[in-house]
Amino acid sequence: MAAIEVRGLERAFQGGVKAVRGVDLEVAEGEIYAFLGPNGAGKTTTVRMLTTLLRPTGGTARVAGHDIVREAPAVRRAIGVALQEAALDPLMTGRELIHLQATLHRLPRAEARAKADELLARVGLEHAADRRVGTYSGGMRRRLDLASALVHEPRVLFLDEPTTGLDPVSRKAIWDEVRALNRSGTTVFLTTQYLEEADQLADRVGIIAQGRIVAEGTPSELKAQVGKPHLEISIADGELERAREVVARLGHELPPKDGLVLVELEGGAAQVAPVVRALDEAGIAVESLQLVEPTLDDVFVAKTGRHLEGNGDGAGASVEAAPGDSSEDGARPEQPAEA
Repeated sequence: MAAIEVRGLERAFQGGVKAVRGVDLEVAEGEIYAFLGPNGAGKTTTVRMLTTLLRPTGGTARVAGHDIVREAPAVRRAIGVALQEAALDPLMTGRELIHLQATLHRLPRAEARAKADELLARVGLEHAADRRVGTYSGGMRRRLDLASALVHEPRVLFLDEPTTGLDPVSRKAIWDEVRALNRSGTTVFLTTQYLEEADQLADRVGIIAQGRIVAEGTPSELKAQVGKPHLEISIADGELERAREVVARLGHELPPKDGLVLVELEGGAAQVAPVVRALDEAGIAVESLQLVEPTLDDVFVAKTGRHLEGNGDGAGASVEAAPGDSSEDGARPEQPAEA
């Protein structure tokens, strides 16, 4: 059984603005699924629907086997959620906050205390367990919010841009915990603006633009759709034409760039050694070479026509929200879906 099944999911807002336009996706049990998209693409609106915080205006979705509208309470019992803005009481200590979450999930008092100790240690906050949350750094707050979402051992964990704005050390700590959770069997649905994050963590990636899924697959499959790896070779002066003749026999030669010989390699990195040997046998001195592989940024640009914010120079403009709207997906705040 799939952990998440979505068919034709839609969400329209006041004025007829459609933030999500017929999304279809499926996430297998035990998978890490990364959801990529620019601001305004529909990522957060989709997550809010799947976590029962927002009622869809079309389509259906099941999470952990339960319909998100008809069986919303069952969905909530099966999932953990860590959204972009963690609602953490700054006057409580980390231990008090986790203990409160455990109590709300009706864990016995002794079990709640043990769970708080276990989770705080798991996310590396045992040293700050009795400090007020208001004294925590941004990275510590994100880790505490993640711990809170794990109190009831959810089958499916939703993480909405969990590392945005974090320093590299804090980001790695979150990545390590996500991997550990997944190894223990938790399905993870991750929205992110960081291509490296999706590449490092995800089994599969979905790209959403203007409310629609425009690409889906493993990182390797998506990269293969936009091109093959190519080798950039710097050759000694006067040998450029001879080098081009040699490499053309071993792969598809690309137009030279900045005095470099470029050859597309059908077999990827495995073909680098034969190219080098052929040039050496022809008596052509290689000054340097670099294997360049397609990236998820290349995929994103090919599928959406823009770069993803937060990656590189963020060259592409965001999708515009409707006039007067201010949230990520051009959506006005709304009450959670009724149980």
